Amino acid sequence: MTATLSKDLIEECKTKLLSTKSEILNRVKETRKDLHNDEKGGDEADQTVRVLAESELLQMHERLRLQLVEIEQALSRIDNGTYGVCEETEEWIEAERLRAIPWTRLSIEGAEIRESLQKRYAR
Repeated sequence: MTATLSKDLIEECKTKLLSTKSEILNRVKETRKDLHNDEKGGDEADQTVRVLAESELLQMHERLRLQLVEIEQALSRIDNGTYGVCEETEEWIEAERLRAIPWTRLSIEGAEIRESLQKRYAR
């Protein structure tokens, strides 16, 4: 590892991480309100639509929860000084990639390596 990340880039990413975390928490709070405000009556079709909507909402909540975990881990890496290091190659992650996906744990090369491994072992 030759270069390091600039303090400005790390601060920029930290700001984006905290902003995204706040947005996700607000989305979760709003969707929970919507879920609890639903009426429970109706015929079978209404109940089926409601069950499907709840299922979709739960899937969205799970995706948001996983993204929150990624964000928390990225903030932890900033705190412990390992932010921006690829888990696969142990090289620095590209600045453009960190700006686009500040919670990423993989460089482009590391993501390609991991994807090819997943394809190989998925068979």
